[in-house]
Formats: sequence, structure tokens, C-alpha cells
Amino acid sequence: MSCHRENKAEAIGENNPLLAVYETPYEVPPFNEIENHHFKPAVMEAIQLQQNEIEAITANGAKATFANTIEALENSGNLLKRITTVFYNLNSANTNDTLQAIAQEIAPELSKNNDNIYLNEKLFNKVKTIWDNQIELKLSAEETKLLESKYKAFKRNGAALNDEDKDRLRKINEELSVLSLKFGDNVLAENNNFELVVENKAQLAGLPEEIVTAAAEEAEARGKKGKWVFTLHNSSVMPFLQYAKDRELRKKIWTAYQRRSDNGDKFDNRSNVVQLANLRMEKAKLLGYKNHAAYILEERMAKTPENVYKLLDEIWQPALKKAKQEEADIKKMMVADGINDNVQPYDWRYYTEKIRKQRYDLDEQELKPYFSLNNVREGIFTVTKKLYGLQYKQLTNVPVYHKDVTAWEVTDEAGMHIGILYMDFYPRASKKGGAWMTSYRKEKMEGGKRVAPIISIVCNFSKPTGNNPALLTFDETLTFFHEFGHALHGLLSNVKYESLSGTSVYTDFVELPSQIMENWAAEPEVLKMYAKHYKTGEVIPDELIEKLQKASTFDQGFATVEYLAASYLDLDYHTLTEPLTQNVVPFEEASMKKLGLPSSIIPRYRSTYFNHIFNGGYSAGYYSYIWSGVLDTDAFEAFKSTSLFDEQTARSFRINILERGGTADPMILYKQFRGAEPSIEPLLRKRGLDGKKATVQKPQTEETSL
Repeated sequence: MSCHRENKAEAIGENNPLLAVYETPYEVPPFNEIENHHFKPAVMEAIQLQQNEIEAITANGAKATFANTIEALENSGNLLKRITTVFYNLNSANTNDTLQAIAQEIAPELSKNNDNIYLNEKLFNKVKTIWDNQIELKLSAEETKLLESKYKAFKRNGAALNDEDKDRLRKINEELSVLSLKFGDNVLAENNNFELVVENKAQLAGLPEEIVTAAAEEAEARGKKGKWVFTLHNSSVMPFLQYAKDRELRKKIWTAYQRRSDNGDKFDNRSNVVQLANLRMEKAKLLGYKNHAAYILEERMAKTPENVYKLLDEIWQPALKKAKQEEADIKKMMVADGINDNVQPYDWRYYTEKIRKQRYDLDEQELKPYFSLNNVREGIFTVTKKLYGLQYKQLTNVPVYHKDVTAWEVTDEAGMHIGILYMDFYPRASKKGGAWMTSYRKEKMEGGKRVAPIISIVCNFSKPTGNNPALLTFDETLTFFHEFGHALHGLLSNVKYESLSGTSVYTDFVELPSQIMENWAAEPEVLKMYAKHYKTGEVIPDELIEKLQKASTFDQGFATVEYLAASYLDLDYHTLTEPLTQNVVPFEEASMKKLGLPSSIIPRYRSTYFNHIFNGGYSAGYYSYIWSGVLDTDAFEAFKSTSLFDEQTARSFRINILERGGTADPMILYKQFRGAEPSIEPLLRKRGLDGKKATVQKPQTEETSL
């Protein structure tokens, strides 16, 4: 056992590594010692410890001060945060039935613990005393922001409600915590349960050899040697839709993909969506807001649903116009193939790929050999070294939670330790879909010293096949750059308080550091640094770069429309002011009909598998990617107007954005970097959309007192 006890209580008769000081390199979690049965007793003990810490704050008879109230509250529950961070990260990236069951068991307990803090009248009165007398306390800017954050958290979590409403709020919070987990578990089960088994190789016509090989390896792993298996994981279903000539098979896998958790079985999410939407609406009204979106957006850059709708509307028409042109092009090619049917969603990617090849002589399979996973990773390392002086060293002496995970030490140009970075790239049944960045420890100051962060990137890229390394599509390459941008936000954080650290910012600002990183990926100067043929080492030819650039706005009508449709759907659910009584399918259909969404396109996420809003932190916030898109394209102009690696611009972005976390209003931080509010024009230009020049109308950045 490599760790010693931090608390005396024991879990099920043995030392519990979750309750101990981590005596591992860099104090990373001891994954090799943690077992499923450790979690629940550790969580329960940590909850009790936090309640004792809260009791100590309220029982303190001394005058309430910033230190004995606000900082004490900030530092309470550190053990609980550490344990639940490990638990929920594993439940997302390497789960099993036991972990999912434990999540259902501890969710009500964690909800109750949260409510016991924010509905504690004595504690709120102490916090309010500090809030009311903050001027005479002469707090620093970060201390003022922490105070504001804590005070608002109490107000927004029901501290001012009467006892009856507090009781109802507790019940709502408990139900929401369980329903959200159930929603995500159902989507994961649906992803894992479906398989398209192909027995006749002729039906694989059009598919690249590496995709065929991957499907054969998947079949063999499932005990179906000699056949080919395709799944609903993006790295499998999307290439199939893109290349498979067999239209009926494309329809079959597409139908399964877009009907996830909408099949009337035990994994159906329709009733969960209704309950989640209605409970959120009820909670918002209980807290004095018109609807859930109004409640959420009060603490976002957008401020109001009206501001979000305005931005979406401004982009929708030019995007829809381009998407309809793209659909007409597909229709012509289908007719040429003897298909007189209307364009269906399962036709779009297949014909788009053919048109791309015809129009730009660009075949994604021609690009992939230049984007091996290792080369892309080294390219990202080079870019971040040139921008921020970062260096990376792979570690083999730290525990990891799965054999596919790698660990890296990140240092500055002087060799000083910045943090630890885990990277987990390949899909598996125990991992939910998509890509995300998370943390096992956030940066903060403790005893005058910086506590270094432990960050993780989790993706679902195509695995190596045969003797070939993992080869990424260019979209996957952009995803890698994107998630690394999030990682930088966590790694380079330089604040005093954990709750203001790194990515602890508004969701419509948090995507700025990630999305701006994508811009470097496609720059010719950068491509020549990392896009090298995995067999020959040949640098990507100029003619391929030129083709890639010419095709950069290709299919952006579709990409923008499917994204915006999901953003509108999210808002439509969360601007409800009366309970939703109908099935979510007709609700979704009505929402899309109102938009005029073509039948050939569906929202990027349909209701029953919209994890971002029903199992993640993006309810009433999926618009954040396009909002941040306005920011990132405008911000990248600052680099383009000087040079890609301009030292002064990079330093300003690091100091004003990456290091500051949530210590100031996001628009203030942005203007400190850019000198002005962002324009929407760079976004429209990047996506090849027609539109008048306009500045996104933002509300005033000053936040009013509650």
C-alpha cells in the first residue's frame, strides 16, 4: 500500500486509498489501488467531514470575516471533491455496471449534501454579512470575485426561500441528479448494444481498406470472425455513412444512430427528457425566474435567452441558404446515380464525400496518412511550445486507469513543473462517446505555493489497425487541437482559489481557448510542422494543403445548420413556462418545423441522446460553441494580423485568458486581450456564409447585485 490514512474511519474493514494522502508521483490518483467498493464509503465519510467543516463555520462565535467564512467555505469539502472527481471521471471514461449503480446510490446523497450547505440559514447569514460589508473589507479583485460567486451560489440555490419551498427544492434536486445519470447510462447502453453485422464483403463496396480491417477486427473481438461489425461509435458509424455504397445498409445504421434511446425499451429516454425539462422549469420558477434558460443564462455572457436567439437567428438564414444549395448539389448527383428519391440524412455524408472529391480533387483517405495520432500530438506539442514555451515528457511511473491511457509531465521553458496531463484516445464499451477535457485536480494556491493541476483529455479516435498506426481524419485532428486548448486552460491557470480556476468559467466563454486552438491546425506553416506521412516521413505536399484550404468552407452550410438546429432545440426545451405534456418526438418535430429545417438534415443531437444538455453541463447552453466561435475567430485575427506565433500576442492571450480562469467578467478579460468586443464577421467569413457585417450585440458586462 503506497498511501497512509488521512482519516481514522475505515471502509469495509480495510484501508481505503480514496481517504488517504496520495503518495504517488505528483500525487496523482492511485488508480492501481482503487476498487469499485471503495467509492461509496469514501463518499459518505467525506460528506460527513464536509458537514463537520460547515458546522465549524456556523458555530464560530467570532465576527464573520472573509477568512473564517468565505475562505473557510471555499476550503470545505476538499476531500469530497477529490473523491467525486475520480469517481465521475471513471464513470465517464471507464465505467461498468457497478460504478453506474453506485452513481445512482450516491447521487441523492450528494444532492442532499449540497442542499444542506446552500439552504443552511446560519451559513447564508454569515455569507450575507460579508457581502453587505465588502467595501470596508478592501478585498482584492479575486477575493471580491470569490465572494460574489459564493453569495450568488446561495441565492441561486434557494437560500432565500421559505421552508416549504426549500423542501420542494430538495426533492427536485434529488430527482434531477438521478434522472440525469439515468439519461447518460441509457445513451451509453444504446451505443454499445447495436451492431451492424455484414457477412458479404461485396456489401462493403466503397469503404476504405483500413475501415474494413477495423470492422473485421471488431467482429473477431466479438466472436464473429470472418464477418465485419460496425457500431454506433463515431469512429465506426461516420466512415460507414461517408463511404459505403450500399444505401440500404447506410439507412439501417443511420436509423439506429438517430433512434438511440427512442425505441420504447428499457433504455428509452423520452420520459426522462420530459421529466428533466419540467423539473428544471419548476425549479427555475421556484427560484423566481421565468424559465430554466433565464436562470442559467443570468450567469453566462449571453445573459438572456433573447440574446442567444438573436445570435442564432443572425447566422441561421445564411447557413440555411448554403445548406439548401448543398442539398441541391447532392440531389443532382443522386439523380445521376439513378436515385430519384429525396435526399435523406443517410445520403448526405456519402454524396458530400463524392462531391468533395469531384470539386476539389480532395479525398479524405488521401489526407489521413499525414495525420497519424503521434504526429498530430507532436504537432500540438510544437505549437504550444512556440506559443507558451511548454515542454512535455511522457511518464511511465504513474498509475493510469486503463492500459490505453498515457501520462505526461508538462513543464515551462525553464523546466519548472506546470502540471500532469493524461491522454485517453480510443473508443471502448466502458467509455461514453464524444471528446472532453476534465481534471483530477484543479490549480490553486495553498500556503503561498501553487498546487499544480492534473488534467485529462478523453477522445474516441479510430484505433490502430493491422500494422498501421492510428490515423486521424482532419475533423479528428481538429478535435485533438480543440481538447488540447481546454487542457491549456486548466494547465496554465494561475489563480488563488480553486473554484475560480482554469475552466471554471461561463460555458459560453470556456470554448474560446479550445476553439482558437483549432485555427492553428489548418495553417500551412503549422501543417508542415506535423503533417508527415506515417510511412515515408514526407511532409504534406503543397498541393494537398491548397486543396484542404480551398475546401475549408465546403459543407459548412450543413455543419452549421445541424449545429444551430440542436442549439434551438435546447433553448426550446428550456424556455418552456408550462409543463411539457406531449411526447418529445412531436415536440422536437414542431421545433424543427418552425425553423424550416430540411428533412435531409436532423439536429446534431436529437432529444433522446442529447447528452450535452440532459447529462452534461450545457442545458440552455449548447449555443456556447457558436458564441465562442465568434470569440475565437475574432481572437485569432489578432495572431493573423501579426504572426501565428507572435510572442506579445501569445503572452497577452495567456495572461488575460488562459491564466485568469473565472476571476473576472469574461468580456472584460476578452477586451483586455483584444481591445474591443468581438465582431461576427470573421466567423461568417471562416464558414463561407453570406452575411452583413455586424457586431454581436452583448449586454453590458457589469453584473448587477442579487
